[in-house]
Amino acid sequence: MSGACGRCDERVCEPRSSSAWGWGPACVNRCGHVMNTPKSYVTVAILALLLLGADLHAQRGRGAPPGPAPTPREAAPIDLTGNWVSIVTQDWRWRMVTPAKGDYQGVPLTAEGRRVADTWDPAQDEAAGEQCRSYGAPALMSVPGRVRITWQDDSTLRVDTDAGMQTRTLHFGDWQAPPGAPRTWQGVSLAEWQTPRPNVPIILRPAERNAGDDLLSGPTGGSLKVVTTNLRPGYLRKNGVPYSADAVLTEYWEVFVRSNGEEWLTITTQIEDPQYLQRPRLVALPFKKEADGSKWDPTPCSARW
Repeated sequence: MSGACGRCDERVCEPRSSSAWGWGPACVNRCGHVMNTPKSYVTVAILALLLLGADLHAQRGRGAPPGPAPTPREAAPIDLTGNWVSIVTQDWRWRMVTPAKGDYQGVPLTAEGRRVADTWDPAQDEAAGEQCRSYGAPALMSVPGRVRITWQDDSTLRVDTDAGMQTRTLHFGDWQAPPGAPRTWQGVSLAEWQTPRPNVPIILRPAERNAGDDLLSGPTGGSLKVVTTNLRPGYLRKNGVPYSADAVLTEYWEVFVRSNGEEWLTITTQIEDPQYLQRPRLVALPFKKEADGSKWDPTPCSARW
């Protein structure tokens, strides 16, 4: 073809900015009509789009970068916080009054354990400033009264009792006591959530299992396991039934719901003590949740009621 433009089949490649596709230069004939982009540029464009799509697909497959792990407070499968009151139907005669000296029925004491129990003298404990010996962690939750559970921080549960005015701190994660930490009444407690709930035996007397009503449904959520060591020697009962510094306390804290909507907390407790117990002692201590802390009544330790 010929005319004012001369030979119209001659290509003139313009700079990138004039490209019809945005990929490299565009070619026009001498008359100004856009001609086909060279095949090499089309090939590059297609390859680039394919690579971009593959990269986006790979990113979707990998998912978003993992975020920080939830804190123990955020990961809690059950809510233990609030005010709880003891339900004393189990071992009433040993918990509501101070048993007679030598009454250690139901506790599998060794011969050495019985010997120590037979030497109990509350006046001597008071004189020595040892009136809190029956408020150590292995016995504390069986002392009738109220407990208040709060989060001290995102990795520590705090348990306060009005009876004896004691405080337990339950530490999650890899928390460790400072080297050489002294033994205390409450010891060192390490906690972990267990979900699903382990097969923990629930020890409830008939009066607790059925009081004219199906008292407890299945436990809600999971369970809190607490292992306590580094204990100062104390008493399992008010009348001098002993546990030693070698005692290990293992607890499972679980929440139940009664058919009338009441929340109950059961702490299944296992105490092992090679010095004073022939075998592990297993008890379960029920508590009922209260609406508020209006009945909170702090009372210091006492060697006798």
